[in-house]
Amino acid sequence: MSKRKRNTYASSTMPAATPTPARAEAFTFDDPVPVMDRADILDYVQAYAVGDWYEPPVSWSGLAKTFRAGVHHGSAIYFKRNVLSSTFIPHKLLTREEFDKWALDFLTFGNGYVERQKSRINTTLGFKRAPGKYVRRRTDLKRFVQLNGWQQVEYEFEPGSVHHLMEPDINQEVYGLPEYLGALHSAWLNESATLFRRKYYENGSHAGFILYMTDAAQSQSDVDKMREALKNSKGPGNFRNLFMYAPAGKKDGIQLIPVSEVTAKDEFFNIKNVTRDDLLAAHRIPPQLMGIVPSNTGGFGAADTAAEVFGANEIAPLQRRFTQINDWIGDEVVRFKPYRIGGKELA
Repeated sequence: MSKRKRNTYASSTMPAATPTPARAEAFTFDDPVPVMDRADILDYVQAYAVGDWYEPPVSWSGLAKTFRAGVHHGSAIYFKRNVLSSTFIPHKLLTREEFDKWALDFLTFGNGYVERQKSRINTTLGFKRAPGKYVRRRTDLKRFVQLNGWQQVEYEFEPGSVHHLMEPDINQEVYGLPEYLGALHSAWLNESATLFRRKYYENGSHAGFILYMTDAAQSQSDVDKMREALKNSKGPGNFRNLFMYAPAGKKDGIQLIPVSEVTAKDEFFNIKNVTRDDLLAAHRIPPQLMGIVPSNTGGFGAADTAAEVFGANEIAPLQRRFTQINDWIGDEVVRFKPYRIGGKELA
């Protein structure tokens, strides 16, 4: 019986496969897209006509959402509103409640609208604030409409019945713009830092650890007892710990390995402080009037001195701004008393 010879020609003549040499590679993932980013509300700075009314130069809805994005942003607006409200003298045609709404709209959107309500015999019954977030100007710049949430006309104001108080803008004259627009990115960054910190604590990994055990001298009953003790040491859902038992132990047979470094330095406090300073600078409010605790030993200075400067430079001009409506009404309806602290007249 003959035996076939093994064909070794191909294997002997073909070159051996050479391994691919290792090489270093550098790559990046796609650019991160922050969920809370609302910078698109600043994409345009001029009003454009939509049908027969003008759309605002920035998104009023975006400004309304940003109102509570940062602690010091909304608080600064409320602070100014409260000071104005405390100095406002109510009138039978304009109540303090309506003035507060009007002032809050103006400080938030840079636009404040007041509607004159008339009786059947064309006498003035009172003045009511029209919500600035939904009021739009007609293309003739003389009439106003109020939209609903779907950008549809919900109410048509009578011609000449609306007074428009606006913060002038350098790019257009249809709507006003608030003074704090330059600090919006600081407000969003402050919010993002807070949300990141919350998620960091909620996931629980910052407090977790791995108990690595290689000591074979331990009995199984001791291992079980240790495992049970770890399970019962913390409440459910607060911590996630991993227990590992590896026999044939060596030196350092039991090690505690943190999953995440608890003392790792981050920029959370720096971001919060820097963005806070940006927001207070944009609103021009002294920090001691906002209840901020100073981090230095010298402090911020006397609060009454800061309030005096704030009253002269901010409150008094705002008061004069709101009294512009008196020329439109033909009567001194909007009046303010002096801004006082401790009996001292500040504005």
